[in-house]
Amino acid sequence: MDKRISQAVILSAGLGTRLRPITDNIPKVMVPIAGKPLLEWHIEQFKRSGVREFFINLHYLPDVIRDYFGDGYKLGVKITYVFEPEIRGTAGGVKNFENFLGENFFVIYGDMFSLVDYSKMAVAFAEKPGAIGMMVISENDHPQDSDLVEVDRDMRFLKIYLKPHRALPATRKTLDAVYIFNKRILGYIPTEKYHEIDHQLLSAILAKGEKFYGYETNDYLYDIGTMERYNQVQEYIKKKTG
Repeated sequence: MDKRISQAVILSAGLGTRLRPITDNIPKVMVPIAGKPLLEWHIEQFKRSGVREFFINLHYLPDVIRDYFGDGYKLGVKITYVFEPEIRGTAGGVKNFENFLGENFFVIYGDMFSLVDYSKMAVAFAEKPGAIGMMVISENDHPQDSDLVEVDRDMRFLKIYLKPHRALPATRKTLDAVYIFNKRILGYIPTEKYHEIDHQLLSAILAKGEKFYGYETNDYLYDIGTMERYNQVQEYIKKKTG
């Protein structure tokens, strides 16, 4: 099996209301991290692992993104956009690109800051024959307000536990928003409807007996969805590059 993956979907339709006033005039994925838009960090990190074709869904202030990145030529990549008049959710955002996507592809929520080594993740996925997908999972210190998963010894998903939790499962990992999908998974996503990966798609594929796996890494990965978390990422990069 070819372990290389050359395509990535970056979900970028969010409103970024919790990052106002920064996002009053720019989409959430365009907030600056060390002077560079978050979305540009994503593209550069994926490029290091051989990704050259990107798919970006748009909703809020779409021209800000299009005007900055164009077709991707200045970054040495190809970018295809789809505008969503009404937000279709995370799974619905991926479904937009069904006719363009190859056998396997990455998916990431655009409001994550990620330094994940995607080439290593692709190798791990290639070692799981028959897998319909894989995602980053981890331990955290606030499982009560996190979506959780139970996995077996081979890291195969057994059951999803969505927040809020009445009781915590004995064995659990936190779901993090970086994925590899096999194109078969697109058949589980309805067309032109709102659909979420974590709250709908994952449970559906597990109910059908599909093989979906977790991937653990120590690479830096952080959600910047709030001002506090955004500032923490800024501080991390400042220390790392200073």
